[in-house]
Amino acid sequence: MLALVGGGSAVLVAAGLAGAFVLFRPLISPDDFDGPGTDPVVVEIAPGASAGEIAETLVRAEVVASARSFVGAVERRGVTNNLRPGRYKMRKRMASAMALDLLLSPKSRIRRRVTVPEGLRANETVARLAKGSGLPAAELARLVAAPARLGLPPYAKGAAEGFLFPATYEIEPTTRPLDLLKASVRRFKRAATRLDLEAGASRQRLTPRDVVVIASIVQAEGGHVADYPKIARVIYNRLASRAKLEMDSTVMYGLGKHGIVASHAEIKRDTPYNTYMHPGLPPGPICNPGEAALRAALSPAKGDWYWFVTVDPARRITRFTSKESEFVKFREELHKRLGQH
Repeated sequence: MLALVGGGSAVLVAAGLAGAFVLFRPLISPDDFDGPGTDPVVVEIAPGASAGEIAETLVRAEVVASARSFVGAVERRGVTNNLRPGRYKMRKRMASAMALDLLLSPKSRIRRRVTVPEGLRANETVARLAKGSGLPAAELARLVAAPARLGLPPYAKGAAEGFLFPATYEIEPTTRPLDLLKASVRRFKRAATRLDLEAGASRQRLTPRDVVVIASIVQAEGGHVADYPKIARVIYNRLASRAKLEMDSTVMYGLGKHGIVASHAEIKRDTPYNTYMHPGLPPGPICNPGEAALRAALSPAKGDWYWFVTVDPARRITRFTSKESEFVKFREELHKRLGQH
């Protein structure tokens, strides 16, 4: 039989033998658990937390048995300054030394990630970042509306639209709204450097801002990356002939709406972004383009296309032509699909 005795040992009595012997084994310390733990649990370590405060957090989460055992493990390893804030995948009832191993392992750290897709407008980017990061949307929106601290390139002319780069961002507990938006602008600048945007714009006899504006239209109008260089070429051809761009996406942006098919009534609404009324490029980007759209704006396809029509908006099937008769036919195909007359 196995019995506990007051001396702090487990006593094993072997019966049926000529004599009896006692096997002593020290009990597990009441200050610490033994082994790698049981049920998984996520623990969040606050920024600036001391080893003692981290220990108390682990005790409350039932990860370690006592703060003393965890602090002792930290001190023995000499890693007080290596503990970082964040969310960690851990287990309940762990030995303090094993809990410390997890806090020191990058694989245990859970980073919040937020992905911003191509083609979102600045206000939509703010909403996506706020939802994915947990940061206050009002503060993000305020910084975007007055972006002097974001590190925008000079050719952005003090406006964030078009320069909040679509990418996946990792959010740390110490990340502030300003940090996140500055990271987004830095990602734009890295893409611009890879593409040699300023020199490429000069070769096209455009400003870097013009290229971003064109890329934003390409992004908004294009359904498939393969079409982007062709859409860019249509824009270039129309600019070269000094014709109006007549892009529905810019009309909709000016009206605060979405879509690539504007109604007759919408086309007649005068805004600075109505490219049916105003020649040349609109006054600024209409969304935040990705790298593929920027590349297309810098290197348009070769061709004499003057029109394109997305004849199937659901599948984003686009037809290109240099003949007005074909353009009319494509447009009728679109209207028929949409039930318009």
